[in-house]
Amino acid sequence: MECRIQLDLLEKFMRDVLAGVGVPEKDAAVCAEVLITADRRGIDSHGIQRLKRIYYDRIKLGIVDPVTRMEIVRETPTTTVIDGGNGMGHVIGKRAMGMAVEKAGEHGLGMAVCRNSSHYGIAGYYATMATGRGMVGITGTNARPSIAPTFGVENMLGTNPLTIGAPTDEPFPFLIDCATSVTQRGKIEVLDLLHKQTPDGWVVDREGNVLTDSHRILESLVSG
Repeated sequence: MECRIQLDLLEKFMRDVLAGVGVPEKDAAVCAEVLITADRRGIDSHGIQRLKRIYYDRIKLGIVDPVTRMEIVRETPTTTVIDGGNGMGHVIGKRAMGMAVEKAGEHGLGMAVCRNSSHYGIAGYYATMATGRGMVGITGTNARPSIAPTFGVENMLGTNPLTIGAPTDEPFPFLIDCATSVTQRGKIEVLDLLHKQTPDGWVVDREGNVLTDSHRILESLVSG
């Protein structure tokens, strides 16, 4: 049975859930806005389906601090280094890109780097903060080793996205937002929720065998 829920209701639900586990209301609104942007764009891997597994669970386990306490470690007219205090990545990411955009507006270039942050959702959200101001926006993040290099089977690389947005003469900006790998965990999570197999060639085990059981793949990612 198919059930359709309005996006505004989903966004409010996410705000309430995050606030319920200690995220300040303003920060919860930021997190929910980033997540619902993914759903609005049809990127199911990074929207509400990650609310529990990535954010709620990590807060409850003490992996992520629901109260984001950011510190400016170093700053110049065009650059800044932010310590996120292991807080909510969405809040840290939005603050960092906001600072970069302001610096670029004044000096032509702005760059912010963050440490002690956490998963920040859809990378394209932050790039479009720049395109909305008529600027080129670039954002990226690290990820734990989960990718085997070409012809390899050992996890050595991350899915590290490198996302670029640029203004255009169309009603919408140019935006490329993807992992630097064949796929990434979020897409396999969606396949698992839909009880679908992972396509051939996306995942291999340590012996080089192709894996297609989405649930088994997710279990192996945490079991080693």
